[in-house]
Amino acid sequence: MPSLDNICDLGRAVIETEADMIRTLTTRIDHRFAEACQSILRCSGRVIVMGMGKSGHIGKKIAATFASTGTPAFFIHPGEAKHGDFGMITAQDIVLVLSNSGETEEILAILPFIKHLGLTLLTLTGNPQSTLAKAATINIDVSVAKEACPLGLAPTSSTTAALVMGDALAISLLEKRGFTANDFAMSHPGGALGRRLLLRVDEIMHTGDAMPKVDYDAFLKTALMEMTQKKLGMTTVIHKNSELAGIFTDGDVRRAFDNNADIHQTPIHRIMTTQPKVLRPGTLAAEALHIMETHKITALIIINDHNHPVGVVHLHDILRAGVM
Repeated sequence: MPSLDNICDLGRAVIETEADMIRTLTTRIDHRFAEACQSILRCSGRVIVMGMGKSGHIGKKIAATFASTGTPAFFIHPGEAKHGDFGMITAQDIVLVLSNSGETEEILAILPFIKHLGLTLLTLTGNPQSTLAKAATINIDVSVAKEACPLGLAPTSSTTAALVMGDALAISLLEKRGFTANDFAMSHPGGALGRRLLLRVDEIMHTGDAMPKVDYDAFLKTALMEMTQKKLGMTTVIHKNSELAGIFTDGDVRRAFDNNADIHQTPIHRIMTTQPKVLRPGTLAAEALHIMETHKITALIIINDHNHPVGVVHLHDILRAGVM
């Protein structure tokens, strides 16, 4: 049985081989690469990605990366394309085909249909002299001198090279489109990134009767009752003209009791915190979380242009929404 050190050496050798093969790709970023990007930018339809076997798995990932970075794309299995799925392709689309050999039977079988539609055909092949490469509008050479598999059989370096070139295309297109983090979030509305970049305090704040508030002249007892009922560990304090006067929090309660404040006789405005941290409607929940963490507070008041409180957002509301 191989020793642990020997096993680690084998693993390192695979990584080093693939890394060396990837580095050779930098010389393939030439006018053909630029023309491929320009073709995709001009495309008014989608990028249709195809590939068989391991190339198909890589193609699915490339299509997903395109789609999430501003380039509409989806994967079609070449075998299924011959049995109806080709109908998903329109004359406005562009086709990107992956094949290490460039002689994949299922791919070559649908070339006439691609040509019949007059589609631009981009290819990533490991053989620039192959049938597929010669049929392409633009072929990008992703050949590798050595597979990481010691038998030279299992696609390893070759599939990694195709994946990396696909990433190079996708990210170059992202840059040229001026794709932003907000655009990325729109493609990932259910993920943590989407919540961080899209969720606004308006969507999770407590409003109306759920927002704790007491009058400026209310006594401490009234404030304690409001805090207990609304369960946010604080209450807003409001002037008669509905403007925000201050905030009264659990910390203020402890300080009041330390000073032996009479809950029946102490006006809340004498012991409240003035000039509390506030936000405007439309503020990102992630920004609210950052403010809370920075100032070590657990609630923020949302005010309108007239300094009227319209809501309260609590730390628990933000974390419950999945914003981290």
